[in-house]
Amino acid sequence: MSQTWYPIVDYSLCEKCGACIEICEHDVYDKAKTTPFAVNAENCVDGCRACSMVCPVQAIEYPEGSSDHKCSGCGCCS
Repeated sequence: MSQTWYPIVDYSLCEKCGACIEICEHDVYDKAKTTPFAVNAENCVDGCRACSMVCPVQAIEYPEGSSDHKCSGCGCCS
C-alpha cells in the first residue's frame, strides 16, 4: 500500500458511473456511493491505475511526478 500514490478525481469531469468504485479491489473508494470518494486513499497500491483505466471520461489522475510509478503487481491493471 502507498501513502504517495492515490487517485485524484476531477469531479467536474466525473459522470458518477461507478466503474472506478466497482473495479477497485483495495477498498479505496466508499462503495456506498456512486461518486468516487477515496475514503481509504492509503489503501491504494503503488502504481495501480485500474480505476483510471476504466474511467470513460478520464477524470482520475495521480499525484504530480508519479508517472514513473509502475504497478506493483496487484493484478488489477492486467
